[in-house]
Amino acid sequence: MLIAEPLVDAINAEIGREIESSHQYLAIAAFMEDRALRLLAKLFYDQSDEERSHALKFVHYLSDVGGQVRIPQIPAPKSDFAGVEEAIAHAVDWELAVTRHINDLMAMAITQKDYAAQDFLRWFVSEQIEEVRKMQDLLKIAKSVGERNIAMVEAYLAHNA
Repeated sequence: MLIAEPLVDAINAEIGREIESSHQYLAIAAFMEDRALRLLAKLFYDQSDEERSHALKFVHYLSDVGGQVRIPQIPAPKSDFAGVEEAIAHAVDWELAVTRHINDLMAMAITQKDYAAQDFLRWFVSEQIEEVRKMQDLLKIAKSVGERNIAMVEAYLAHNA
């Protein structure tokens, strides 16, 4: 095995978080679609797919280095929000938490001198910059237009697609 068991455990936990992220974004997408916000729904459906693909990257990595994949139980996502702004703010908080977990994985790989894991995790470290920025920008737009004018966010997405 090319990976220490504590890192295997931590990556398995991250697989669960990535799947949980996928479910969370699916719930947010459905919330947006229920409000006829099709472009916001599409953004979150796409985000859900992307998070699932992240989980698969971790699964394949563990398989490649001889670690046993153990997918943890996944909690139900939050699906009730007071409004669009709250749903997007939840996504921002989610991405910030994921970023902390990815950084913790990197710190563990550095401590264990697992250079292959460090190389693998660098992509996720960079990806989280994009993920956080995307959600923070979306939240800024939603806050600036307000809940009553949230359809303007759709116009923003249509213009910037």
